[in-house]
Amino acid sequence: QVQLVESGGGLVQAGDSLRLSCAASGRTFSVYALGWFRQAPGKEREFVAAITWSGRNTYHADSVKGRFTISRDNDKNTVYLQMNSLKPEDTAVYYCAGRSDTNLYTTPSRWNYWGQGTQVTVAS
Repeated sequence: QVQLVESGGGLVQAGDSLRLSCAASGRTFSVYALGWFRQAPGKEREFVAAITWSGRNTYHADSVKGRFTISRDNDKNTVYLQMNSLKPEDTAVYYCAGRSDTNLYTTPSRWNYWGQGTQVTVAS
């Protein structure tokens, strides 16, 4: 099994920055890609960004491109989401996800492993 644990969420003001972390443990050799999704109240879970374990490939949703950056530290088995210029519409629970291959799908059902989520609230 693979365990994913997110951290770094919180309450910030519009325009502020936050960095989310996702630590992977367990059978991490079976994880070839990691991603971030978010879910706002009353809305479906949506793709934010993803990265292959090698870091060679990344993909960001248009809504966050230029503001959010996904990265990873393989030595720490951790993936990060640097979020800058935060907006109130970025408010959501942010989830870390893992896949057993290198395809960076944007559909949540394509991902095999999930963390418990971390709340990000951006006040206007």
